This record gives sequence, C-alpha cells and structure tokens, in this order.
Amino acid sequence: MANSCPIVAVGAVIWRAAEQVLLIRRAQAPRLGEWSIPGGRVERGETLRGALQREVAEETGLAVTVEGLIDAVDFIERNDAGIVTAHFVLIDFSALWEHGEARAGGDAAECGWFSPEEALARVSWEETRRIIRLSARAMWERPL
Repeated sequence: MANSCPIVAVGAVIWRAAEQVLLIRRAQAPRLGEWSIPGGRVERGETLRGALQREVAEETGLAVTVEGLIDAVDFIERNDAGIVTAHFVLIDFSALWEHGEARAGGDAAECGWFSPEEALARVSWEETRRIIRLSARAMWERPL
C-alpha cells in the first residue's frame, strides 16, 4: 500500500422522500462493480460535509442537503499474505435530494433510485446495508 495511513472518506445515504434511496455501481476498486452509496475521499482542507456534497455531485450530478451523521465504518482489505492493501475510514451521513437528475459520473459506472428494500437486496457489503437501515430509522423512523 503506497500510503501507510488510513484514507478518510465520506458516504451518503441519499433519500428522495422515504420511498427512494440512491445507489451507485462502483467503477473502481475497492469493491469494483458492486452497488453502494455514493461518496469518496476527503481532500486536504475540505470539511466532511463539503467533501460529501462534492463527491455526490461528481458521482451522481445531484445536489443534496446533508442531514445527520449515521456512523463511521472501517474498510480494511488484505491480500492472501495478510498484508493490508487498503484501509479506509468511511464516515457516512444521511442526505436529502435537493435537485438534479441522477446520472453516473466520476467513480460511478451507474446510478439509480431504488426502494429501500430493493437497495438492500442490491448491496452486497453488510456494513453498507447496516448504514442504510440506520439511516432509514433516523430519517423516517422506518425499520428495514
């Protein structure tokens, strides 16, 4: 791993009312090709919320209002020898769609709106499913 320090990144569970959540299909590693929530690295001098709004705009073309913090998640990937090849600290927020049409860009190969149940079925990483569930409870008092 070129950078020995963990990389700080942000992610957004974006809601268009309680009925739709936005997912992206990742166009780059880690988790290449998998459905996830939009987000990315925090750049030097950038606030977490500012990074989130920038990443969402780059990956989806959407403007969002950042709501509350959901949780922080560790993503640590190791090779067959047990050597750490990637280490991200993911700070996830709930967000509300303001305006814009969803279109894939940046690190997203595709994006789309799904019911919360459809979103949970598409996402393969349990931590992302947990984050979506926590966001649904916090935003809509809706257990998933």
